[in-house]
Amino acid sequence: MGKRVTMQDIANQLNISKNSVSQALAGKPGVSEDTRQLVLKQAKESGYHYTPANGGANHETKLTGNIALIASEFAFSMKSFFGEIYLSVEEEVTKRNKNLLIQSINNQSRDQLILPPFIEKRQVDGVLILSHISNEYINKILETGLPTVLIDHHHPEIAADSVLTNNRFGAYKATKHLLELGHREIAFVGNIDFSPSYQERWEGYHLAHKEYGIKPMEDVQLTDALEEGPVINHFINQLKKPPTAWFCVNDGLGYLVTSGLQAQGYKVPDDASVCSFDNGQLSQLSTPSITTMDIDFKAFGQNAAEKLFWRMENLDAPHQEVLLPTTLIERESTKNIL
Repeated sequence: MGKRVTMQDIANQLNISKNSVSQALAGKPGVSEDTRQLVLKQAKESGYHYTPANGGANHETKLTGNIALIASEFAFSMKSFFGEIYLSVEEEVTKRNKNLLIQSINNQSRDQLILPPFIEKRQVDGVLILSHISNEYINKILETGLPTVLIDHHHPEIAADSVLTNNRFGAYKATKHLLELGHREIAFVGNIDFSPSYQERWEGYHLAHKEYGIKPMEDVQLTDALEEGPVINHFINQLKKPPTAWFCVNDGLGYLVTSGLQAQGYKVPDDASVCSFDNGQLSQLSTPSITTMDIDFKAFGQNAAEKLFWRMENLDAPHQEVLLPTTLIERESTKNIL
């Protein structure tokens, strides 16, 4: 057997400094992902065995080539939302010759703060979290020190990069569309406590009214709306005079409001216009089809994966939020008020 291979040998072979070799092997920031991979490959080929110093336990990550995508069971159940984002994430991860590991987090794991084993054992190089699980759960993941990017969720208490829909501006555009059609009584339907996204859509609704110098009526704002037919029908029934337009925070509610109004004998859009958000299947299947705000789910996945790979090489950079725009898709459910 030849003499034992040293870090200096690897540095000489790759024509880089010994310090870079050390940083690459310890998984510390300061070297690019490409250099890190080259060093790991060279170390493996030359039979070099690396034992990290005890002091660097936090950083002593040997790259696994795995990326985690986790989401609540609820997010998984939203098939078009989850599916489209998953496909674009997978494409980005595969492009970089990494594996994607997926795990749904049930309510018990969430409440008891039980992390997926591959995160607990640090068998992944980075984590993508889709939608909201709970602040405590997300912060437990961040405590592992693994680079993490949130998709479609953020909160002041969570210090992480996130890729978001510009919910405020999207809802502003939707409400402005109704105001431009001449509507002055516009209902709001959504549970603003369910997620920051819905709270922000409510703020966008108010922002558009403010610019028009109109104060929306309190009694036409259903801010704890459950996505259930009887709840929506009851709200429509108890209104003394239904407003001429409705803004709903998602397509499910847009669909329920449209059918609830029709059940009461109102014609959509002749008697009432309806506008929703997400451009999911229900907005397209509804009769009439519903005007909605389109979200580019593919861009979500692409931006999140790109941000995660950037973060893996820039561990100490300030956290960033990426806001993706929405597009108004006009369909048959909105029209000019006569």
